[in-house]
Amino acid sequence: MDWSIQDIARIAGTTSRTLRHYDDIGLLKPSRTGHNGYRYYSQAALVQLQRILLLRGLGLGLPVISQVLDDEADAAKALTGHLEWLKQEQDRLARQIASVMQTIEAVKGGGEIMAEDMFNGFDHTQYKDEVEERWGKDAYAKGDSWWRGMGADEKAAWKQRSQQLGEDWIAAASAGIAPDSAEAQAIAKRHVEWLTGIPGTPAADGKSGDVKAYVTGLGEMYVADPRFAKNYGGAEGAGFVRDALKVYAEQNL
Repeated sequence: MDWSIQDIARIAGTTSRTLRHYDDIGLLKPSRTGHNGYRYYSQAALVQLQRILLLRGLGLGLPVISQVLDDEADAAKALTGHLEWLKQEQDRLARQIASVMQTIEAVKGGGEIMAEDMFNGFDHTQYKDEVEERWGKDAYAKGDSWWRGMGADEKAAWKQRSQQLGEDWIAAASAGIAPDSAEAQAIAKRHVEWLTGIPGTPAADGKSGDVKAYVTGLGEMYVADPRFAKNYGGAEGAGFVRDALKVYAEQNL
């Protein structure tokens, strides 16, 4: 069984123009072309399109998506990695939804707001003890002051940047690319730049030796601590991040 380009556009919530563009750049070829010039897509093509749309949802550009698809030909394995990320996002969003619903009910009903329940899924201080133990109270105080001094839009933008970085790591790890590949190293560079923008960290101080040790140490911590590893799809994904950061640190810091 196959589907026409119009059917696929309707089912997938995209456009025929987009599908034709994917064909033109070699990202998604139709299974066959009819005598009338219409493109038709098989079940395998639909699986490929689902992967493309998932990766687009992770914020990856089309050239990177093409590389990801080439590097991981096993669709079931790749989709399993995507599914893990989606489940994590589902859990995070479910906790945020529950927190906001509780606040709405309390505000409407004039009830007592439970502060400890309001920010489930939002907490930025959950690693306070780890930060102070590893890098000192001054490091945490600077970072906390920086965060509290930001406006709502600035915080939202920073959270989006952080989330996008995590999503790109998960996508890269799921694709099976090498930690020293150009794609992985580009994300590693962004990761270090992201760390550099957080006041109080060795990365922000700009001392090359400290930054190198800090980056490689964080990579090890991502793997060792499940709370951090979950941000990268679990231990395997965190291991990929660690290895890529180590390569970047050795070559650039």
